[in-house]
Amino acid sequence: MIPTMKSGIESILSPHVRRSLVKLGSDLSIARRKRRLTAAMMCERVGVSKSTWQRMEKGDPTASIGAYAQALFVLGLGAPLAELADQRYDEQGLLLDAERLPKRVTPPRLDSNAGKTS
Repeated sequence: MIPTMKSGIESILSPHVRRSLVKLGSDLSIARRKRRLTAAMMCERVGVSKSTWQRMEKGDPTASIGAYAQALFVLGLGAPLAELADQRYDEQGLLLDAERLPKRVTPPRLDSNAGKTS
């Protein structure tokens, strides 16, 4: 058996995130079959290869988020990603003082005279 290399994301996934992705993949598979759609039909509608679709149904973290979002849309599940990080529901973020937050964050400028000798 040839050892497989894991991608960077796979090596750092928490068990909770991994279980969530596996459940998402399983849910996609169930939703597809309930709608009597073949894997080939989903591949065509989502715009992915058969191998990518198979990985998605297994909850592969290396499949693109766009592919997962399109699959949910194709299955009639709307656009659930639109509200995932919505600031209105970010409980921890709401604890922060929004007015104090800068509009942009820029790195500090280096002093042009730094390192020069007179």
